[in-house]
Amino acid sequence: MLSFLCRVFIDSWVGRIVAGLFFLAFIGWGVGDVLMGIGTERADVAARVGEQTILVQTYQNALQSEMPQIAQSMHLSDPSQIPSATREQVAQQVLQRLVLQAEIALAADRHGLIVPDSSVRDEIFSIPAFKGRDGRFDRALFNDRLRRTGMSEGRLVDLVRQEQASRMLLQPIRDGVGVPDVMTRRLFDFEAQTRTIDLVRVPFDTQQPAAAPTEAQVARYYANHPWEFQAPEYRHARIVVLSADTIGHQLDISDADLRAAYQAQSRTFNTPERRNVQVVTVPTQDRAMALRARWVDGGNWADVQKAAGKDAAAVELPGIRQGDVPSAELGRQIFAAPADATQGPVQSEGGWVVFRVTSITPAHSAAFDDVKQALHDQIAHTRADALVAERVQKLQDAIAGGGLDSIPADLGAVAVSGELDQSGLTHEGTPAPIPGGDAARQAIIGRIFSQPKGANPELVQGPDGVWYAVSVDGVTPAHGLDLKEAGARVAAAWQAEARRHMADQQATTFYTQAQEHGGLGQVTPAIAGLEHSQPISPIQPAPEIPREVAALIFRLDHPGQSVMVETDGAYVVATLTGITHPDPATRKPLYDRVRAGLLQSMGDDIEMSYGNALEGIVRPKPNNAAIRAVMAEVTGRENTGTGQ
Repeated sequence: MLSFLCRVFIDSWVGRIVAGLFFLAFIGWGVGDVLMGIGTERADVAARVGEQTILVQTYQNALQSEMPQIAQSMHLSDPSQIPSATREQVAQQVLQRLVLQAEIALAADRHGLIVPDSSVRDEIFSIPAFKGRDGRFDRALFNDRLRRTGMSEGRLVDLVRQEQASRMLLQPIRDGVGVPDVMTRRLFDFEAQTRTIDLVRVPFDTQQPAAAPTEAQVARYYANHPWEFQAPEYRHARIVVLSADTIGHQLDISDADLRAAYQAQSRTFNTPERRNVQVVTVPTQDRAMALRARWVDGGNWADVQKAAGKDAAAVELPGIRQGDVPSAELGRQIFAAPADATQGPVQSEGGWVVFRVTSITPAHSAAFDDVKQALHDQIAHTRADALVAERVQKLQDAIAGGGLDSIPADLGAVAVSGELDQSGLTHEGTPAPIPGGDAARQAIIGRIFSQPKGANPELVQGPDGVWYAVSVDGVTPAHGLDLKEAGARVAAAWQAEARRHMADQQATTFYTQAQEHGGLGQVTPAIAGLEHSQPISPIQPAPEIPREVAALIFRLDHPGQSVMVETDGAYVVATLTGITHPDPATRKPLYDRVRAGLLQSMGDDIEMSYGNALEGIVRPKPNNAAIRAVMAEVTGRENTGTGQ
C-alpha cells in the first residue's frame, strides 16, 4: 500500500506538489492511520483481532479521510451534507476494512512470511515525508516526523514489515485471478456498442383541449381528486432573530474606515490580468519546433504531453499573473500572445519553450463607490461578531423577563411576524420574510411547526451563528377546500389532465404505427418533428435524449423495436434504428481498461472472501461502546448497532 501511494503521488505532476502534505498527514488505510493514532490510550480500542488492536483514533482518522471523497462523489460541497444513513454505512465499511487489514496481517504472521530488512529499509526510504529537498532520505527529517507523531522507529519498522508481509500473502491470490475472454468481450460490447434511434416528443403543453370544462366536469374532477385540493396548516408566529448580520445593520461605519479598508484590500479590488497557460519545455530548438507544428495541427493537450517525451516538462499554469513567470522575456511573450494559438519556441533558462494561452481573465478595477456597501457589510459583520455573545445574553434576559414584547431596540435583533405554511410560504405563495440564510430559515420554520401554540419562547442557537426565538400564537389546521374555494384550481387541474390525456392518445398512435410498420421512420405520411439521434452508448450518453428512453433502448434486442415513456412533461416514442458492435482491435485501450477493471473487481472480491474466511480463525472482538460513540459522532445521532 505504501508503494502504491508513493507511485500515485510521485508519478503525477499534481502529486509532486501535494505529496508532502498528504504524506505528512499519512492519509490511507495502512501505516498512516496508526501514525496519526499514536499516543491514544490502549484502553481506547474500537476492536481487537487477536493481538492486533484497532484504536478509536485510528478508526476516526480513517473516517475523516473517507468522508470528503464520499461527499465529492455525491456532488456535495461538504461532508456534513451526506445523509446520516449513508455516513453510518460508510463508517461500518471503514471498520470492516480495518478489521480485514488486521486479519490479513495475522494470517501473514501465521504463515511465517519473512520480510528482509533491506526491503523494509527501501520502503521507508521511499516515503516522500522522509525525503529532503534533494529527494533523498533525510535522517533528521525522519526523526522529526516520528517525534511529532509520537511514533518510535521500531514501531514504524514493525508496521512496514507487517504491511509488506500482508502484500506478500495477498499478491499471489490476486495474481491467480483470471477473467474469461467471453466475459470481457460481453462487458466491452455493452459499454462500447453504439445505438441510434428515431424519436418523437409529444409535450403536454402543446395540446389544446377543445373547450373549457363544464361545471359538471369540474365537479366530477373535484369529487374524484379531493387530495389535490387541500389547504395546508398555517401558523401565525412571532420571530426574533439575532446574528452578526442583524447587529451589523445597526452599526455606523465611518467613511474613513471604509476608505482605509478599501486601501488595505486594493489587491482584491484592483486585479491584474490573469491567464491560463499550457507550457512545454524541451531541451532543443528542433524538438520545440516539431512540437509546435504538431500542436498547431490540432493535437490536444494530452497528445502534446505524450509527444513531448520523458525528458520534457509539460505543465498547466492556471490563473498566473505576468510577475509569476520566472523568465521576464517568457512572461512578456505569454501576456502578449492571443488566446488559443500555439506560440514559440522561446528560449529560456530551462530550455526551449512552446506554449498556448487557453483563457484570459482581463484586469479588473473596482472604484470605491462601487464596493462601498460591500465594505460596510464586511466591516460591520466583523465588528458585530465580537458583540454577539454579549447581545445574546441580553436578549435571553429580555425574553425571560417579558417574552418577545420586551426586546430592546438597541440589541440589533430583528422581529417579524405573520402566517406561513410548513414550506415557509405565505397565503400569497411567496416566501415568508424570515431573516437569515436557507439553513437558518429552515431551522426556524421547523421550530414554528414543532412548538406548541402558546408555549413560552426560548432563545435557540441555529445554523450559521443565528440565534432565534419563536412564539406561536395561532394555528389554522389543514383542511380540504370546498368546490367554491378550489374552483379555479380544479379547472386548471382538469385542463392539465386533459392535455396529458391528449398527448397520451397522440403518442399511443405513433407507437402503434411504429409497431405496425417496423419503426417511426417507416410510417407514412412522415411524422412531423421526427428526430434522428447521433450514436449513443452507455458510457457516452446524449444529453438531449431523456434518460428513461436511453435506459429502455439498451434493453432492446434488434432494430425496429419501439418504446414509449412519459418524461419531463411529455410522452416520448422512440425506435431503435441501428446497433454497432465495436471491434476490440480498434478500441484496444477501452478493451484493456474493461479487462483491467474486471481483474481489479474480481481480485477485490477474492481478497474480501479470503478475509471473511480468516474471521473464522480469529474472531474480531468489537468494543461496541466505543464503536457506538464513533458512529454517533459521524452520523449525528446515537447508534444502537454493534458496529459489526
